[in-house]
Amino acid sequence: MRSEYKLIFERSKEGRRGYDLPKLDVPSLDGLVPDEMKAQSKLDLPEIAEIDLVRHYTNLSRRNFGVDNGFYPLGSCTMKYNPKINEELPALFSDLHPLMDTDLCQGALDMMYHLDKALCEITGMDKFTLQPAAGAHGEYTGLMMIRAYHELKQDSARTTIIVPDAAHGTNPASANMAGFKIKEIKSAPDGSVDLEALRAAVGPDTAGLMLTNPSTLGLFESNIKEVASIVHEAGGLLYYDGANLNAIMGVARPGDMGFDVMHLNLHKTFSTPHGGGGPGSGPVGVKAELIPYLPSPVIMACHGGRVTLDYNRPLSIGKVKSFYGNFGVMVKAYAYIISLGGKGLREASRNAVLNANYVFSRLKDTFGVPHDRICMHECVITPGEELSALGIHTTDIAKSLIDRGYHPMTVYFPLIVHEAMMIEPTETESRETLDEFVEAMKSIAAEAKANPDALHAAPVTTPVGRPDEVAAARKPIVKYERQ
Repeated sequence: MRSEYKLIFERSKEGRRGYDLPKLDVPSLDGLVPDEMKAQSKLDLPEIAEIDLVRHYTNLSRRNFGVDNGFYPLGSCTMKYNPKINEELPALFSDLHPLMDTDLCQGALDMMYHLDKALCEITGMDKFTLQPAAGAHGEYTGLMMIRAYHELKQDSARTTIIVPDAAHGTNPASANMAGFKIKEIKSAPDGSVDLEALRAAVGPDTAGLMLTNPSTLGLFESNIKEVASIVHEAGGLLYYDGANLNAIMGVARPGDMGFDVMHLNLHKTFSTPHGGGGPGSGPVGVKAELIPYLPSPVIMACHGGRVTLDYNRPLSIGKVKSFYGNFGVMVKAYAYIISLGGKGLREASRNAVLNANYVFSRLKDTFGVPHDRICMHECVITPGEELSALGIHTTDIAKSLIDRGYHPMTVYFPLIVHEAMMIEPTETESRETLDEFVEAMKSIAAEAKANPDALHAAPVTTPVGRPDEVAAARKPIVKYERQ
């Protein structure tokens, strides 16, 4: 035992007369740790009281911004409030181990089986794998199945994935990781897929098209049936990026639009915390013709109500994650789905769309509008000509929002909109909150016109002001140094 611990125990014993603490028999580590791995000098740790330590970390936590203490309009990420009870439910399964015999964890397997069924009903797909750990991981999984599908048909010429210029950046990255070439097509002036550009892009080398609907512009692809027809007639498959499903769940289904494979972001759409590095979950659903390629094992129900893991999958692309996925996230998502039901999911989507259009309608006369159309669950605005002429950029507006108590919206995305600001209010925000946010945005615009330099200095209420972002990118400080 370390000498300082011995001293603590001795002092504790002295202070408790008549009570003998048990002697701890701690084995020596001498000879077990190589000398080169041992500390060569005493650790320079601060000596502080417990109360000072508690206050330090409590004050740090108060500086952290989260959806529990403020409006989080981060577009294309669905940073919405999640019921706290859903965070407690995974603890019910805390005694399970992934190596347990399936007979001993039928409850967990049954939940996964019914989550698969629920996701199929919501999306119009025929079967899901719950293995992928995040959206991009789901993209890679789906693309590997598309690749296996064409290879089995001995159609080796299909090496290209078509991606719109408004796509999430993970789309071309995932396609490249899966071994495909990327062909980008420009969007039409109204923000939708340019059908003529798509027709010109498809050919014998087309493996598929990756599409988000509604798009990253917050716009629904009204020509989606024709898009699907163009790709299918060329021999390709349609991949659905499910990042924006929060706008249409319970209202429209990707499977009915013509999509063949898709991923969902359970950690965005179905009530699990988003951000902080995880855990995430990106289940992938497929139409019937792609079921043989699903990652192994596949959850199956047998006669008598028993649920099993099917490893007999000769055409499977193989495992994509250890064990069966992030189980705790699945529990939260399933609880969300069964508590809301179809009617509740539909209401959530409609409220998300209503909130986005409400914010958009109140801001479009103050800021620039790249596409003056009814949007879905998120809207895109810009500083506009008047503010831009004053030297005001999206960064200035976003930093000024921090001084007003709001987390900034997504900035400079989608890339095809200059100085873009993407706002996603989500269904959980009240009209009062949205009105306060709108007034904050309008006050920023008014301040920009009266005193543009004030916005360039924002934020001024935070412990750290605006950094030199160019210098930070070129010369990042990645090592802690004691001041």
